[in-house]
Amino acid sequence: MTSLPVDPASSRGPPETRQPLRSLLGVLLLIAVVWQLPHGRTLLYPLSLLATCAHELGHGMTALLLGASFESFALHADGSGLALWRGTPGRLGSALIAAGGLLAPSIAGSLLLILSRWPRLARGLLSLIGAGLILVVAAWTRNLFGIVFLLCSALFFILAALWLNERSATFVLRLTAAVLCLSWLQDVDYMFSASASIDGLRHASDTAAMAQALWLPYWFWGGAVATLSLAILALGLWLAVRAPRR
Repeated sequence: MTSLPVDPASSRGPPETRQPLRSLLGVLLLIAVVWQLPHGRTLLYPLSLLATCAHELGHGMTALLLGASFESFALHADGSGLALWRGTPGRLGSALIAAGGLLAPSIAGSLLLILSRWPRLARGLLSLIGAGLILVVAAWTRNLFGIVFLLCSALFFILAALWLNERSATFVLRLTAAVLCLSWLQDVDYMFSASASIDGLRHASDTAAMAQALWLPYWFWGGAVATLSLAILALGLWLAVRAPRR
C-alpha cells in the first residue's frame, strides 16, 4: 500500500495564510518600537491620534454596554483625548469602564486581524470603519479638531474601500488592526502612573481609577492590563494566521 507524498508547506496552510505572518509581525513590531522613541508619537502622528481615538471610544462604548450614557468625546491636537460618561454602574462597572479604554481597542484590533484572513471582506470592513467614524462625529464628538480629524479619517477609509484592490485593502485593514491592538503601548508610562495631562489639565489615569474602585495599587492594574492586552494580541495573531480546517 502506497501513500502520496505530503508537501510540508501545504500542511502549514496555503501561502496566502502563511505569508502575511511576517508582514503582520513586522508592522506590529515597527509601531511598538517607534511609539517608544522620544518623538515616536510625532513620527506616527496620524496613527497616534487614531490610537487615542480608539482608547477614548473604548471608554464610551464600555459605558454604553454597562447601561451608562456616553456623553461626549474630544480629541486634541497634542494627542490627548477625553471621553465623558454619566451613570452609576457601581464600583466594578466603573473599573471596567476605566479598563475599556485600554482593552477594548485590543479586542477590536484582534477581531479585525482574524477577519483579515478573508481578503474579500477587507473593503466592506474599511467602509464600516469609515461609517462608524462618521457616526462618532455626529453622536459624540464635541471639539473642532476631533471633528476634522475623524471626518478626514472616515474619508480615507471609505476611499480606500472604493479604490483599493483586495490585497491593498487587506494591508490597510491589518495596519488599522495593528494600531488598535497596540494603542495602549503609545503611553506605557501612563498605565503605570497615577495621573496624566489632558489638554493642559491633570486627570486620574485609567489604572488609578481602577485602583480607586477595586483597591490594589495602580501599578498592579497596569501590569494586569498589559498582560491581558498581550494575550489578546497573541490570540488574535494565532487565529489570523492559522490554516483553515479542511
